[in-house]
Amino acid sequence: MATKVMIVDDAAFMRMMIKDILTKNGYEVVAEAENGAKAVEKYQEVRPDLTTMDITMPEMDGITAMKQIKDSDPSAKIIMCSAMGQQAMVIEAIQSGARDFIVKPFQPDRVLEAVRKVVG
Repeated sequence: MATKVMIVDDAAFMRMMIKDILTKNGYEVVAEAENGAKAVEKYQEVRPDLTTMDITMPEMDGITAMKQIKDSDPSAKIIMCSAMGQQAMVIEAIQSGARDFIVKPFQPDRVLEAVRKVVG
């Protein structure tokens, strides 16, 4: 059975890039969200095996969303996505429970490496 993934990013283009990388490699994208608030809501609905989460988004940032998801599901597997130069936020994300992080612009090999490492 394919690993179910939810992609969270406020930029539709970024969601499309990750979706393309993952679906070409046998992963099933079951949900997408454009901000943290929607991500928390959709996570409860679809319970994905893995979530990729942008850090900087309107309404609710990725770190806050991740904390809320982890509160309801401590075993949630979340990979944070960040732009270069967001080291402090990446460190906070890892300390808050993110399993890994990938840096934009996305390199397909790095995305797949992170996903394989986290899903196991």
